[in-house]
Amino acid sequence: MSDYLELNKVNWDERAPLHAASRDYAAEAFASDPGYLSDVVRFDLPRLGDITGQNGVHLQCHIGTDTLSLARLVARMSGLDFSPASLEQARLLACRCGKEIGFVESDVYAADQVLPAGTFDLVYTGIGAINWLPRIDEWARVVSALLKPGGRLFMREGHPMLCAVNEAREDGLVIEYPYFERAEPMEWDDDSTYVETDARLTATRSYEWNHGLGEVVTALLRYGLQLTALEEHDSIPWEALPGRMVLDEAGEWRLERDRWRLPLSYTLQAVKRG
Repeated sequence: MSDYLELNKVNWDERAPLHAASRDYAAEAFASDPGYLSDVVRFDLPRLGDITGQNGVHLQCHIGTDTLSLARLVARMSGLDFSPASLEQARLLACRCGKEIGFVESDVYAADQVLPAGTFDLVYTGIGAINWLPRIDEWARVVSALLKPGGRLFMREGHPMLCAVNEAREDGLVIEYPYFERAEPMEWDDDSTYVETDARLTATRSYEWNHGLGEVVTALLRYGLQLTALEEHDSIPWEALPGRMVLDEAGEWRLERDRWRLPLSYTLQAVKRG
């Protein structure tokens, strides 16, 4: 398992500067406009509510654009990621924007050892995060350990039903990959990343795990969180099924036809019981 995660880290270290330099992550917009927020956080706003004065941590924060966006909503934010190259870019962006954000390098499973456990009002995890983790139960334990009583988990994630669809098939929505968590990962060998760039990766191997919606909910309940909201969406921030999606005005991708056929993402909120 450590080999899988180490290979993922090398892959993300190589992606980080490409993402930071791309238009997709909008570093220049962040630097030039102190009110600018990422598309991801703008989507979250109606559900996120007022987080003024809250102490928050963004798990698997990558290059920190969503972390910075949350900090601009007057939250005291920390960010955690296992990729040192990603955190280097996150710190550079926060510095350019004049925001003090504590970025910590760590495997997410050790987050409660490197951050002050039981002190956070908000644990935030952005879309495209938990699919890089082999065990959802251990992730839920860490979320609970970080939150203080009454603290909230806010997550939006790619729907596990979408993650089970083979995006390369053109003969329909074909379920070909695991829906439920399995010990063995899905293995990819791809020299591209998801932003516009002419660069090709040399660290091409990566590994992902799917986690069924029931598995995520059950794990959170097991560690003392109470589910307060669960909403499935017919949109996602990237073109998950190339050639079969359209981009809306909010920067979200939806199925071009018959959107009711497949959930693409979900938002889950849960509160730690006192």
